[in-house]
Amino acid sequence: MALHQFDYIFAIAMLFAFLDAFNIGANDVANSFASSISSRSLKYWQAMVLAGLCEFLGAVLAGARVSGTIKNNIIDSSIFTNDPAVLMLTMTSALIGSSCWLTFATAIGMPVSTTHSIVGGTIGAGIAAGGANGVVWGWSGVSQIIASWFIAPILAGVIAAIVFSISRFSVLEVKSLERSIKNALLLVGVLVFATFSILTMLIVWKGSPNLHLDDLSETETAVSIVLTGAIASIVYFIFFYPFYRRKVLDQDWTLKLIDIFRGPSFYFKSTDDIPPMPEGHQLTIDYYEGRRDLGTTVSVEDEENKAASNSNDSVKNKEDIQEVDLVRTETEPETKLSTKQYWWSLLKQGPKKWPLLSWLVISHGWTQDVIHAQVNDRDMLSGDLKDMYKRSKFYDNRVEYIYSVLQAITAATMSFAHGANDVANATGPLSAVYVIWKTNTIGAKSEVPVWVLAYGGIALVIGCWTYGYNIIKNLGNKMILQSPSRGFSIELAAAITTVMATQLGIPTSTTQIAVGGIVAVGLCNKDLKSVNWRMVAWCYSGWFLTLPIAGLIAGIINGIILNAPRFGGEYQMT
Repeated sequence: MALHQFDYIFAIAMLFAFLDAFNIGANDVANSFASSISSRSLKYWQAMVLAGLCEFLGAVLAGARVSGTIKNNIIDSSIFTNDPAVLMLTMTSALIGSSCWLTFATAIGMPVSTTHSIVGGTIGAGIAAGGANGVVWGWSGVSQIIASWFIAPILAGVIAAIVFSISRFSVLEVKSLERSIKNALLLVGVLVFATFSILTMLIVWKGSPNLHLDDLSETETAVSIVLTGAIASIVYFIFFYPFYRRKVLDQDWTLKLIDIFRGPSFYFKSTDDIPPMPEGHQLTIDYYEGRRDLGTTVSVEDEENKAASNSNDSVKNKEDIQEVDLVRTETEPETKLSTKQYWWSLLKQGPKKWPLLSWLVISHGWTQDVIHAQVNDRDMLSGDLKDMYKRSKFYDNRVEYIYSVLQAITAATMSFAHGANDVANATGPLSAVYVIWKTNTIGAKSEVPVWVLAYGGIALVIGCWTYGYNIIKNLGNKMILQSPSRGFSIELAAAITTVMATQLGIPTSTTQIAVGGIVAVGLCNKDLKSVNWRMVAWCYSGWFLTLPIAGLIAGIINGIILNAPRFGGEYQMT
Protein backbone atom coordinates (compact mmCIF):
# COMPACT_ATOMS: atom_id res chain seq x y z
CA MET A 1 0.00 0.00 0.00
CA ALA A 2 1.57 3.26 -1.14
CA LEU A 3 1.77 6.11 1.38
CA HIS A 4 0.26 8.73 -0.89
CA GLN A 5 -0.18 11.11 2.03
CA PHE A 6 3.61 11.37 2.00
CA ASP A 7 4.04 11.89 -1.72
CA TYR A 8 5.69 15.20 -0.98
CA ILE A 9 8.41 13.50 1.10
CA PHE A 10 9.13 11.11 -1.75
CA ALA A 11 9.29 14.06 -4.18
CA ILE A 12 11.70 15.95 -1.89
CA ALA A 13 13.85 12.83 -1.59
CA MET A 14 13.98 12.55 -5.38
CA LEU A 15 15.12 16.16 -5.73
CA PHE A 16 17.84 16.01 -3.08
CA ALA A 17 19.01 12.57 -4.23
CA PHE A 18 19.56 14.12 -7.66
CA LEU A 19 21.44 17.04 -6.09
CA ASP A 20 23.52 14.65 -4.00
CA ALA A 21 24.42 12.50 -7.03
CA PHE A 22 25.11 15.67 -9.05
CA ASN A 23 27.65 16.78 -6.47
CA ILE A 24 29.16 13.30 -6.32
CA GLY A 25 29.84 13.63 -10.04
CA ALA A 26 31.12 17.18 -9.70
CA ASN A 27 33.32 16.51 -6.66
CA ASP A 28 34.45 12.90 -6.95
CA VAL A 29 34.95 12.72 -10.71
CA ALA A 30 38.37 14.23 -10.09
CA ASN A 31 39.36 10.97 -8.43
CA SER A 32 38.90 9.13 -11.71
CA PHE A 33 40.18 11.59 -14.31
CA ALA A 34 42.24 14.31 -12.62
CA SER A 35 45.50 12.44 -13.24
CA SER A 36 44.63 11.56 -16.86
CA ILE A 37 43.72 15.14 -17.74
CA SER A 38 46.57 16.68 -15.76
CA SER A 39 49.16 14.43 -17.41
CA ARG A 40 47.69 15.25 -20.86
CA SER A 41 47.01 11.56 -21.54
CA LEU A 42 43.41 12.50 -22.30
CA LYS A 43 41.91 15.71 -23.57
CA TYR A 44 39.18 17.09 -21.39
CA TRP A 45 36.36 16.19 -23.78
CA GLN A 46 37.72 12.66 -24.17
CA ALA A 47 37.79 12.23 -20.41
CA MET A 48 34.21 13.46 -20.13
CA VAL A 49 32.96 10.99 -22.74
CA LEU A 50 34.69 8.13 -20.93
CA ALA A 51 33.41 9.41 -17.60
CA GLY A 52 29.83 9.58 -18.80
CA LEU A 53 29.92 6.03 -20.14
CA CYS A 54 31.89 4.34 -17.35
CA GLU A 55 30.31 6.15 -14.40
CA PHE A 56 26.80 5.34 -15.59
CA LEU A 57 27.57 1.68 -16.36
CA GLY A 58 29.35 1.28 -13.03
CA ALA A 59 26.37 2.73 -11.17
CA VAL A 60 23.78 0.56 -12.92
CA LEU A 61 25.69 -2.71 -13.28
CA ALA A 62 27.61 -2.83 -10.01
CA GLY A 63 26.15 -0.18 -7.71
CA ALA A 64 23.54 -2.26 -5.89
CA ARG A 65 25.84 -3.88 -3.35
CA VAL A 66 27.26 -0.74 -1.76
CA SER A 67 23.89 1.00 -2.07
CA GLY A 68 22.52 -1.80 0.07
CA THR A 69 25.14 -1.06 2.74
CA ILE A 70 24.21 2.63 2.92
CA LYS A 71 20.53 1.70 2.92
CA ASN A 72 20.57 -1.09 5.50
CA ASN A 73 23.72 -1.12 7.68
CA ILE A 74 24.01 2.35 9.24
CA ILE A 75 20.64 2.76 10.94
CA ASP A 76 18.90 -0.08 12.76
CA SER A 77 15.71 -0.02 10.71
CA SER A 78 13.95 -2.43 13.07
CA ILE A 79 13.21 0.39 15.52
CA PHE A 80 11.02 1.99 12.84
CA THR A 81 8.88 -1.11 12.27
CA ASN A 82 5.79 0.53 13.73
CA ASP A 83 6.43 3.88 12.03
CA PRO A 84 7.98 3.29 8.58
CA ALA A 85 7.22 6.87 7.59
CA VAL A 86 9.68 8.11 10.23
CA LEU A 87 12.47 6.15 8.52
CA MET A 88 11.29 7.61 5.20
CA LEU A 89 11.65 11.12 6.60
CA THR A 90 14.98 10.26 8.24
CA MET A 91 16.53 9.10 4.97
CA THR A 92 15.20 12.21 3.22
CA SER A 93 16.80 14.40 5.89
CA ALA A 94 20.07 12.53 5.39
CA LEU A 95 19.97 13.37 1.69
CA ILE A 96 19.25 17.02 2.43
CA GLY A 97 22.14 17.31 4.89
CA SER A 98 24.58 15.54 2.59
CA SER A 99 23.65 17.40 -0.60
CA CYS A 100 23.69 20.85 1.06
CA TRP A 101 27.21 20.36 2.41
CA LEU A 102 28.49 18.88 -0.86
CA THR A 103 27.08 21.81 -2.83
CA PHE A 104 28.99 24.26 -0.63
CA ALA A 105 32.23 22.24 -0.68
CA THR A 106 32.16 21.80 -4.45
CA ALA A 107 31.50 25.50 -4.99
CA ILE A 108 34.66 26.48 -3.06
CA GLY A 109 36.75 23.79 -4.77
CA MET A 110 37.24 21.57 -1.72
CA PRO A 111 37.69 17.85 -2.58
CA VAL A 112 35.64 16.16 0.16
CA SER A 113 34.44 12.64 0.75
CA THR A 114 30.92 12.19 -0.52
CA THR A 115 30.85 8.96 1.48
CA HIS A 116 31.63 10.87 4.67
CA SER A 117 28.83 13.24 3.80
CA ILE A 118 26.02 10.72 3.40
CA VAL A 119 27.21 8.58 6.31
CA GLY A 120 27.32 11.69 8.49
CA GLY A 121 23.89 12.77 7.29
CA THR A 122 22.45 9.31 7.94
CA ILE A 123 23.96 9.14 11.42
CA GLY A 124 22.75 12.65 12.32
CA ALA A 125 19.23 12.07 11.04
CA GLY A 126 19.17 8.63 12.70
CA ILE A 127 20.13 10.04 16.10
CA ALA A 128 17.44 12.72 15.79
CA ALA A 129 14.82 10.08 15.02
CA GLY A 130 15.72 7.19 17.29
CA GLY A 131 18.54 8.33 19.56
CA ALA A 132 22.12 7.12 19.52
CA ASN A 133 20.96 3.54 20.04
CA GLY A 134 19.29 3.61 16.64
CA VAL A 135 22.65 3.73 14.86
CA VAL A 136 24.58 0.52 14.16
CA TRP A 137 27.91 1.52 15.73
CA GLY A 138 29.50 -1.95 15.65
CA TRP A 139 31.81 -3.53 13.10
CA SER A 140 28.86 -4.61 10.95
CA GLY A 141 27.88 -0.96 10.51
CA VAL A 142 29.56 2.41 11.14
CA SER A 143 32.83 1.14 12.67
CA GLN A 144 33.74 -0.83 9.57
CA ILE A 145 33.00 2.15 7.35
CA ILE A 146 35.06 4.54 9.48
CA ALA A 147 37.96 2.07 9.64
CA SER A 148 37.99 1.92 5.84
CA TRP A 149 38.58 5.68 5.70
CA PHE A 150 41.99 5.21 7.33
CA ILE A 151 42.93 1.85 5.84
CA ALA A 152 41.96 2.60 2.21
CA PRO A 153 44.26 5.65 1.62
CA ILE A 154 47.22 3.82 3.16
CA LEU A 155 46.52 0.71 1.09
CA ALA A 156 46.12 2.77 -2.09
CA GLY A 157 49.36 4.62 -1.32
CA VAL A 158 51.31 1.40 -0.80
CA ILE A 159 49.99 -0.13 -4.05
CA ALA A 160 50.66 3.07 -6.03
CA ALA A 161 54.21 3.31 -4.68
CA ILE A 162 54.90 -0.33 -5.59
CA VAL A 163 53.51 0.00 -9.12
CA PHE A 164 55.39 3.24 -9.79
CA SER A 165 58.62 1.87 -8.31
CA ILE A 166 58.42 -1.13 -10.65
CA SER A 167 58.05 1.26 -13.58
CA ARG A 168 60.87 3.47 -12.33
CA PHE A 169 63.48 0.77 -11.96
CA SER A 170 62.50 -1.38 -14.97
CA VAL A 171 61.56 1.35 -17.45
CA LEU A 172 61.75 5.03 -16.58
CA GLU A 173 65.25 5.23 -15.12
CA VAL A 174 66.98 2.68 -17.35
CA LYS A 175 70.10 4.36 -18.76
CA SER A 176 69.50 3.35 -22.39
CA LEU A 177 66.45 5.05 -23.94
CA GLU A 178 66.09 2.20 -26.45
CA ARG A 179 66.04 -0.37 -23.65
CA SER A 180 63.64 1.81 -21.67
CA ILE A 181 61.15 1.86 -24.57
CA LYS A 182 61.46 -1.90 -25.14
CA ASN A 183 60.87 -2.59 -21.44
CA ALA A 184 57.89 -0.24 -21.40
CA LEU A 185 56.27 -2.01 -24.35
CA LEU A 186 56.64 -5.40 -22.66
CA LEU A 187 55.59 -4.17 -19.21
CA VAL A 188 52.44 -2.60 -20.62
CA GLY A 189 51.38 -6.01 -21.92
CA VAL A 190 51.53 -7.37 -18.36
CA LEU A 191 49.72 -4.33 -16.99
CA VAL A 192 46.96 -4.68 -19.60
CA PHE A 193 46.34 -8.17 -18.26
CA ALA A 194 46.19 -6.85 -14.67
CA THR A 195 43.93 -3.90 -15.54
CA PHE A 196 41.32 -5.90 -17.46
CA SER A 197 41.35 -8.63 -14.83
CA ILE A 198 40.58 -6.06 -12.14
CA LEU A 199 37.72 -4.60 -14.18
CA THR A 200 36.28 -8.07 -14.73
CA MET A 201 36.64 -8.83 -11.05
CA LEU A 202 34.61 -5.74 -10.24
CA ILE A 203 31.76 -6.80 -12.51
CA VAL A 204 31.75 -10.53 -11.86
CA TRP A 205 33.13 -11.20 -8.39
CA LYS A 206 30.02 -10.36 -6.38
CA GLY A 207 29.94 -7.00 -8.08
CA SER A 208 26.76 -7.08 -10.13
CA PRO A 209 23.73 -8.67 -8.45
CA ASN A 210 21.49 -7.03 -11.06
CA LEU A 211 22.99 -9.28 -13.75
CA HIS A 212 23.08 -12.30 -11.41
CA LEU A 213 26.76 -12.72 -12.18
CA ASP A 214 27.44 -13.14 -8.46
CA ASP A 215 25.75 -16.56 -8.78
CA LEU A 216 28.76 -17.91 -10.68
CA SER A 217 30.83 -20.54 -8.93
CA GLU A 218 34.30 -19.70 -7.64
CA THR A 219 35.86 -21.64 -10.52
CA GLU A 220 33.75 -19.86 -13.14
CA THR A 221 34.54 -16.52 -11.57
CA ALA A 222 38.29 -17.17 -11.54
CA VAL A 223 38.29 -18.43 -15.13
CA SER A 224 36.32 -15.41 -16.38
CA ILE A 225 38.72 -13.01 -14.65
CA VAL A 226 41.88 -14.65 -15.96
CA LEU A 227 40.45 -15.28 -19.43
CA THR A 228 39.37 -11.66 -19.92
CA GLY A 229 42.79 -10.39 -18.86
CA ALA A 230 44.53 -12.91 -21.12
CA ILE A 231 42.40 -11.98 -24.16
CA ALA A 232 43.07 -8.27 -23.59
CA SER A 233 46.81 -8.95 -23.34
CA ILE A 234 46.76 -11.05 -26.53
CA VAL A 235 44.94 -8.28 -28.40
CA TYR A 236 47.59 -5.84 -27.15
CA PHE A 237 50.48 -7.94 -28.45
CA ILE A 238 48.77 -8.60 -31.80
CA PHE A 239 47.71 -5.05 -32.66
CA PHE A 240 49.07 -2.46 -30.23
CA TYR A 241 52.57 -3.72 -29.44
CA PRO A 242 53.85 -3.79 -33.06
CA PHE A 243 52.19 -0.46 -33.82
CA TYR A 244 53.74 1.38 -30.85
CA ARG A 245 57.08 -0.35 -31.31
CA ARG A 246 57.28 0.86 -34.89
CA LYS A 247 56.08 4.35 -34.07
CA VAL A 248 58.02 5.04 -30.86
CA LEU A 249 61.09 2.83 -31.12
CA ASP A 250 61.58 2.85 -34.90
CA GLN A 251 60.26 6.44 -35.11
CA ASP A 252 57.87 5.90 -38.01
CA TRP A 253 56.36 9.37 -37.96
CA THR A 254 53.94 8.56 -40.81
CA LEU A 255 51.75 6.25 -38.73
CA LYS A 256 48.27 7.32 -37.65
CA LEU A 257 46.04 5.86 -34.97
CA ILE A 258 43.97 3.92 -37.50
CA ASP A 259 47.12 1.99 -38.46
CA ILE A 260 46.70 0.00 -35.25
CA PHE A 261 44.49 -2.34 -37.27
CA ARG A 262 47.54 -3.06 -39.45
CA GLY A 263 49.47 -4.02 -36.34
CA PRO A 264 50.18 -7.68 -37.21
CA SER A 265 51.78 -6.68 -40.53
CA PHE A 266 54.39 -4.57 -38.74
CA TYR A 267 55.95 -7.71 -37.30
CA PHE A 268 57.11 -8.58 -40.84
CA LYS A 269 57.92 -5.12 -42.21
CA SER A 270 61.42 -3.82 -42.54
CA THR A 271 62.34 -0.50 -40.95
CA ASP A 272 64.42 0.46 -43.96
CA ASP A 273 61.37 1.92 -45.74
CA ILE A 274 60.65 4.47 -42.98
CA PRO A 275 61.19 7.97 -44.47
CA PRO A 276 63.45 10.42 -42.58
CA MET A 277 61.61 12.45 -39.99
CA PRO A 278 61.12 16.11 -41.00
CA GLU A 279 63.13 18.61 -39.03
CA GLY A 280 61.24 19.84 -35.98
CA HIS A 281 58.61 17.09 -36.13
CA GLN A 282 57.62 15.62 -32.75
CA LEU A 283 56.49 12.00 -32.44
CA THR A 284 54.46 12.79 -29.33
CA ILE A 285 53.14 15.79 -27.48
CA ASP A 286 55.14 17.24 -24.60
CA TYR A 287 53.48 15.71 -21.55
CA TYR A 288 55.30 18.19 -19.31
CA GLU A 289 54.46 21.31 -21.29
CA GLY A 290 54.19 24.36 -19.07
CA ARG A 291 55.78 22.64 -16.10
CA ARG A 292 59.40 22.57 -17.18
CA ASP A 293 59.23 26.35 -17.24
CA LEU A 294 56.06 27.88 -15.81
CA GLY A 295 56.57 31.08 -17.78
CA THR A 296 56.05 29.44 -21.20
CA THR A 297 52.63 27.93 -20.68
CA VAL A 298 50.17 28.52 -23.50
CA SER A 299 46.56 27.73 -22.71
CA VAL A 300 44.07 26.09 -25.03
CA GLU A 301 41.99 29.24 -24.83
CA ASP A 302 44.93 31.37 -26.04
CA GLU A 303 45.52 29.05 -28.98
CA GLU A 304 41.84 29.24 -29.96
CA ASN A 305 41.82 33.03 -29.72
CA LYS A 306 44.95 33.19 -31.86
CA ALA A 307 43.34 30.96 -34.49
CA ALA A 308 40.20 33.09 -34.43
CA SER A 309 42.30 36.22 -34.86
CA ASN A 310 44.08 34.77 -37.90
CA SER A 311 40.71 33.82 -39.34
CA ASN A 312 39.47 37.39 -38.97
CA ASP A 313 42.57 38.76 -40.73
CA SER A 314 41.62 36.85 -43.85
CA VAL A 315 38.23 38.57 -44.12
CA LYS A 316 38.25 41.08 -46.98
CA ASN A 317 35.14 43.21 -46.57
CA LYS A 318 32.52 44.32 -44.10
CA GLU A 319 29.91 41.85 -45.33
CA ASP A 320 32.28 38.93 -44.74
CA ILE A 321 33.07 40.23 -41.28
CA GLN A 322 29.37 40.29 -40.38
CA GLU A 323 28.96 36.74 -41.69
CA VAL A 324 31.90 35.44 -39.62
CA ASP A 325 30.61 37.22 -36.52
CA LEU A 326 27.24 35.56 -37.00
CA VAL A 327 28.84 32.10 -37.14
CA ARG A 328 30.98 32.81 -34.09
CA THR A 329 27.93 33.97 -32.17
CA GLU A 330 26.45 30.49 -32.60
CA THR A 331 29.61 28.45 -32.01
CA GLU A 332 31.79 30.63 -29.76
CA PRO A 333 29.43 32.93 -27.84
CA GLU A 334 31.98 33.75 -25.18
CA THR A 335 33.83 36.02 -27.66
CA LYS A 336 30.83 38.35 -27.73
CA LEU A 337 28.87 37.65 -24.56
CA SER A 338 29.57 36.08 -21.24
CA THR A 339 28.43 32.49 -20.90
CA LYS A 340 25.45 33.40 -18.70
CA GLN A 341 24.40 36.20 -21.05
CA TYR A 342 24.49 33.86 -24.03
CA TRP A 343 22.46 31.22 -22.18
CA TRP A 344 19.90 33.86 -21.23
CA SER A 345 19.65 35.04 -24.84
CA LEU A 346 18.94 31.46 -25.99
CA LEU A 347 16.32 31.05 -23.29
CA LYS A 348 14.50 34.18 -24.49
CA GLN A 349 14.56 32.96 -28.12
CA GLY A 350 11.99 30.30 -27.30
CA PRO A 351 11.62 26.51 -27.15
CA LYS A 352 13.41 25.92 -30.46
CA LYS A 353 16.69 27.00 -28.85
CA TRP A 354 16.17 25.16 -25.57
CA PRO A 355 17.73 21.84 -26.71
CA LEU A 356 20.89 23.75 -27.63
CA LEU A 357 20.73 25.62 -24.33
CA SER A 358 20.38 22.36 -22.40
CA TRP A 359 23.41 20.88 -24.11
CA LEU A 360 25.52 24.00 -23.52
CA VAL A 361 24.65 23.95 -19.83
CA ILE A 362 25.38 20.24 -19.41
CA SER A 363 28.65 20.38 -21.37
CA HIS A 364 29.75 23.65 -19.76
CA GLY A 365 32.75 22.00 -18.11
CA TRP A 366 34.07 20.77 -21.47
CA THR A 367 35.11 24.31 -22.39
CA GLN A 368 37.31 24.78 -19.32
CA ASP A 369 41.09 24.86 -19.65
CA VAL A 370 42.01 23.03 -16.46
CA ILE A 371 45.68 22.48 -17.39
CA HIS A 372 46.23 26.22 -17.66
CA ALA A 373 44.34 26.78 -14.40
CA GLN A 374 46.39 24.17 -12.52
CA VAL A 375 49.73 25.67 -13.45
CA ASN A 376 49.12 29.39 -13.92
CA ASP A 377 46.23 30.29 -11.60
CA ARG A 378 47.93 31.07 -8.31
CA ASP A 379 46.16 31.03 -4.97
CA MET A 380 47.04 30.37 -1.35
CA LEU A 381 46.90 26.61 -2.00
CA SER A 382 49.33 26.60 -4.93
CA GLY A 383 52.53 27.40 -3.07
CA ASP A 384 55.81 27.39 -5.01
CA LEU A 385 54.88 25.00 -7.84
CA LYS A 386 58.09 25.69 -9.75
CA ASP A 387 60.20 24.54 -6.83
CA MET A 388 57.99 21.47 -6.36
CA TYR A 389 58.34 20.47 -10.02
CA LYS A 390 62.13 20.84 -9.90
CA ARG A 391 62.25 18.17 -7.20
CA SER A 392 60.57 15.63 -9.49
CA LYS A 393 62.13 13.81 -12.43
CA PHE A 394 61.04 14.52 -16.01
CA TYR A 395 61.01 11.37 -18.12
CA ASP A 396 61.28 11.01 -21.90
CA ASN A 397 58.06 11.85 -23.74
CA ARG A 398 58.25 8.73 -25.89
CA VAL A 399 58.21 6.50 -22.83
CA GLU A 400 55.43 8.57 -21.26
CA TYR A 401 53.46 8.19 -24.51
CA ILE A 402 53.34 4.42 -24.02
CA TYR A 403 51.98 4.88 -20.52
CA SER A 404 49.43 7.42 -21.74
CA VAL A 405 47.72 4.73 -23.79
CA LEU A 406 47.42 2.51 -20.74
CA GLN A 407 46.31 5.39 -18.52
CA ALA A 408 43.16 5.84 -20.58
CA ILE A 409 42.25 2.24 -19.71
CA THR A 410 42.99 2.64 -15.99
CA ALA A 411 41.06 5.91 -15.90
CA ALA A 412 38.03 4.16 -17.37
CA THR A 413 38.44 1.29 -14.88
CA MET A 414 38.66 3.70 -11.96
CA SER A 415 35.66 5.60 -13.28
CA PHE A 416 33.62 2.39 -13.48
CA ALA A 417 34.67 1.49 -9.95
CA HIS A 418 33.80 4.98 -8.75
CA GLY A 419 30.33 4.80 -10.29
CA ALA A 420 29.80 1.40 -8.68
CA ASN A 421 30.89 2.54 -5.23
CA ASP A 422 29.90 6.18 -4.83
CA VAL A 423 26.49 6.16 -6.52
CA ALA A 424 25.37 4.40 -3.34
CA ASN A 425 25.75 7.66 -1.45
CA ALA A 426 22.63 8.97 -3.20
CA THR A 427 20.77 5.82 -4.24
CA GLY A 428 20.91 4.02 -0.88
CA PRO A 429 18.75 6.52 1.03
CA LEU A 430 16.51 7.13 -2.00
CA SER A 431 15.91 3.40 -2.33
CA ALA A 432 14.85 3.20 1.31
CA VAL A 433 12.44 6.12 0.83
CA TYR A 434 10.98 4.54 -2.29
CA VAL A 435 10.43 1.12 -0.70
CA ILE A 436 8.72 2.65 2.34
CA TRP A 437 6.56 4.95 0.21
CA LYS A 438 5.51 2.06 -2.03
CA THR A 439 4.94 -0.69 0.57
CA ASN A 440 4.52 1.06 3.96
CA THR A 441 7.18 -1.30 5.35
CA ILE A 442 10.80 -0.69 6.25
CA GLY A 443 11.87 -3.20 3.58
CA ALA A 444 14.95 -4.43 5.43
CA LYS A 445 17.69 -5.87 3.17
CA SER A 446 15.57 -5.23 0.06
CA GLU A 447 17.26 -4.91 -3.33
CA VAL A 448 17.97 -1.49 -4.77
CA PRO A 449 15.72 -0.96 -7.85
CA VAL A 450 17.54 -0.59 -11.16
CA TRP A 451 15.70 2.63 -11.98
CA VAL A 452 17.07 4.20 -8.78
CA LEU A 453 20.62 3.28 -9.82
CA ALA A 454 20.00 4.68 -13.31
CA TYR A 455 18.54 7.89 -11.86
CA GLY A 456 21.59 8.36 -9.66
CA GLY A 457 23.92 7.50 -12.54
CA ILE A 458 22.37 10.15 -14.81
CA ALA A 459 22.66 12.83 -12.13
CA LEU A 460 26.24 11.80 -11.45
CA VAL A 461 27.21 12.15 -15.12
CA ILE A 462 25.53 15.57 -15.41
CA GLY A 463 27.43 16.78 -12.35
CA CYS A 464 30.67 15.47 -13.77
CA TRP A 465 30.17 17.18 -17.13
CA THR A 466 28.88 20.45 -15.72
CA TYR A 467 31.10 21.23 -12.74
CA GLY A 468 33.77 18.54 -12.36
CA TYR A 469 36.49 20.89 -13.59
CA ASN A 470 36.36 22.88 -10.35
CA ILE A 471 37.80 19.94 -8.38
CA ILE A 472 40.04 18.58 -11.14
CA LYS A 473 41.97 21.86 -10.95
CA ASN A 474 42.98 21.09 -7.37
CA LEU A 475 43.73 17.36 -7.61
CA GLY A 476 46.01 17.70 -10.63
CA ASN A 477 49.37 19.40 -10.97
CA LYS A 478 48.78 21.50 -7.89
CA MET A 479 49.47 18.49 -5.67
CA ILE A 480 52.40 16.78 -7.44
CA LEU A 481 54.02 16.81 -10.86
CA GLN A 482 51.68 14.68 -12.98
CA SER A 483 52.71 12.52 -15.93
CA PRO A 484 51.24 9.44 -17.65
CA SER A 485 53.54 7.01 -15.79
CA ARG A 486 52.64 8.57 -12.44
CA GLY A 487 48.96 8.89 -13.27
CA PHE A 488 48.75 5.27 -14.36
CA SER A 489 50.22 4.09 -11.04
CA ILE A 490 47.79 6.26 -9.08
CA GLU A 491 44.74 5.14 -11.02
CA LEU A 492 45.60 1.43 -10.99
CA ALA A 493 46.15 1.53 -7.22
CA ALA A 494 42.92 3.46 -6.70
CA ALA A 495 41.00 0.99 -8.87
CA ILE A 496 42.36 -2.02 -6.99
CA THR A 497 41.52 -0.48 -3.62
CA THR A 498 38.04 0.58 -4.70
CA VAL A 499 37.35 -2.83 -6.23
CA MET A 500 38.27 -4.54 -2.98
CA ALA A 501 35.99 -2.23 -1.01
CA THR A 502 33.11 -2.64 -3.45
CA GLN A 503 33.25 -6.43 -3.30
CA LEU A 504 33.15 -6.27 0.50
CA GLY A 505 30.21 -3.84 0.35
CA ILE A 506 32.16 -1.11 2.17
CA PRO A 507 31.46 2.49 1.07
CA THR A 508 35.00 3.86 0.90
CA SER A 509 36.04 7.41 0.14
CA THR A 510 37.42 7.46 -3.38
CA THR A 511 38.72 10.97 -2.65
CA GLN A 512 40.91 9.64 0.14
CA ILE A 513 41.99 6.69 -1.99
CA ALA A 514 43.03 8.98 -4.85
CA VAL A 515 44.85 11.43 -2.60
CA GLY A 516 46.62 8.55 -0.83
CA GLY A 517 47.92 7.31 -4.19
CA ILE A 518 48.92 10.80 -5.37
CA VAL A 519 50.91 11.54 -2.20
CA ALA A 520 52.64 8.14 -2.27
CA VAL A 521 53.76 8.56 -5.88
CA GLY A 522 55.01 12.06 -5.10
CA LEU A 523 57.05 10.74 -2.18
CA CYS A 524 58.74 8.27 -4.52
CA ASN A 525 60.96 11.24 -5.43
CA LYS A 526 62.46 10.84 -1.92
CA ASP A 527 61.81 14.50 -1.23
CA LEU A 528 59.01 15.70 1.04
CA LYS A 529 58.86 19.00 -0.83
CA SER A 530 57.87 17.25 -4.07
CA VAL A 531 54.34 17.12 -2.62
CA ASN A 532 52.21 20.23 -2.10
CA TRP A 533 51.29 19.73 1.55
CA ARG A 534 49.08 22.82 1.52
CA MET A 535 46.74 21.08 -0.88
CA VAL A 536 46.91 17.86 1.12
CA ALA A 537 45.97 19.79 4.28
CA TRP A 538 43.09 21.43 2.37
CA CYS A 539 41.78 17.97 1.45
CA TYR A 540 42.13 16.66 5.00
CA SER A 541 40.35 19.65 6.48
CA GLY A 542 37.41 18.91 4.20
CA TRP A 543 37.37 15.28 5.32
CA PHE A 544 37.33 16.18 9.01
CA LEU A 545 34.57 18.76 8.58
CA THR A 546 32.31 16.75 6.31
CA LEU A 547 30.86 14.12 8.63
CA PRO A 548 29.93 16.42 11.55
CA ILE A 549 28.57 19.25 9.38
CA ALA A 550 26.44 16.97 7.18
CA GLY A 551 25.29 15.16 10.34
CA LEU A 552 24.32 18.39 12.06
CA ILE A 553 22.34 19.67 9.07
CA ALA A 554 20.46 16.38 8.67
CA GLY A 555 19.94 15.91 12.41
CA ILE A 556 18.63 19.43 13.00
CA ILE A 557 16.22 19.22 10.06
CA ASN A 558 14.93 15.80 11.07
CA GLY A 559 14.69 16.73 14.74
CA ILE A 560 12.74 19.92 14.08
CA ILE A 561 10.24 18.17 11.80
CA LEU A 562 9.69 15.17 14.09
CA ASN A 563 9.28 17.33 17.19
CA ALA A 564 7.17 20.09 15.66
CA PRO A 565 3.96 20.73 17.65
CA ARG A 566 1.74 19.23 14.96
CA PHE A 567 3.52 15.88 15.10
CA GLY A 568 4.86 15.89 18.63
CA GLY A 569 2.08 13.74 20.02
CA GLU A 570 2.27 11.16 17.28
CA TYR A 571 6.03 10.53 17.02
CA GLN A 572 8.04 10.28 20.21
CA MET A 573 11.83 10.19 20.32
CA THR A 574 13.08 7.07 22.06
